[in-house]
Amino acid sequence: MRPFLNPSDLLTLLFLVLLSGLAVFSALVNPAWVSLFATYAALAVAILAAALYRTRVGPSKKGFYLSVAATVISLPIIFNSLGALIAGIHPTTFDTQLIAIDHAIFGVHPTVWLERFINPLLTGLLQFAYISYYFIPLSLGVVLIAKGRFGEFEEVLFGILLCFYLSYIGYLLVPAIGPRFTLSHLQTGGLQGSPFIEMIQDTLNALEKNKTDAFPSGHTAVSLMCLYYAWKERENKLFAVLIPVVTGLLISTVYLRYHYVIDVIAGIALTGLTIALAPGLRRLLSVASGRPQAERTSCRDDS
Repeated sequence: MRPFLNPSDLLTLLFLVLLSGLAVFSALVNPAWVSLFATYAALAVAILAAALYRTRVGPSKKGFYLSVAATVISLPIIFNSLGALIAGIHPTTFDTQLIAIDHAIFGVHPTVWLERFINPLLTGLLQFAYISYYFIPLSLGVVLIAKGRFGEFEEVLFGILLCFYLSYIGYLLVPAIGPRFTLSHLQTGGLQGSPFIEMIQDTLNALEKNKTDAFPSGHTAVSLMCLYYAWKERENKLFAVLIPVVTGLLISTVYLRYHYVIDVIAGIALTGLTIALAPGLRRLLSVASGRPQAERTSCRDDS
């Protein structure tokens, strides 16, 4: 029988198994463990079903896109579930320690010190840079698929998924809510955003159910991974566009009070760790799935 799971499928399934185990482990103190376990089981079934369909229909675009969609849609669902899971594992957050690290490095609280640069135009520009995080991976994937580089797309998808999952493990190990909550009493003024910018901030706050996502900075790690892959895959035009966008994004994480500086440093380190781990882990999971890593995916039209 032809293997139907690829390395990205296996990576997601393994992470769902880990989260399911943590949900069961926290059962005695976490009333949400049943719903968490059911969520992870449902996502695993969806990944398996999409992968099986992809294999049944052969090298068709329809099966490929369905499988990618199932994997990508699972990311925000997993992320939002982490809030309830972390609450059942940790009685408190690690913000006090992270604040102390920042202060020990800089001698000030960086978000408070940055108040001298606040103005409405800069706040607006950096808020758009911050939300570009949701579109940067998409832009890279669209470029690779549009050029028919499906093998490269699978490699990039695996690396970015690994970066996401490692950042989620960081949230599980070192939950923190960030300076916008913990240092608000020290801030002497707001960010002077327009009503439209404030609406964006309120929408993000409402959509993100997991608030313990400060350490490490996933925005930093994932965006830098996309920048790395754009360079590695010689997508020079996209790389040139991403450089200022990602630079603005990194600045925005602290300026907008979402992250401590140590979160950003940890995010940069996470990018390096992911780059180091991804090739070997992908080879290992390729062997486990029975798919030679050299195999390149091709997709034909369903018409």
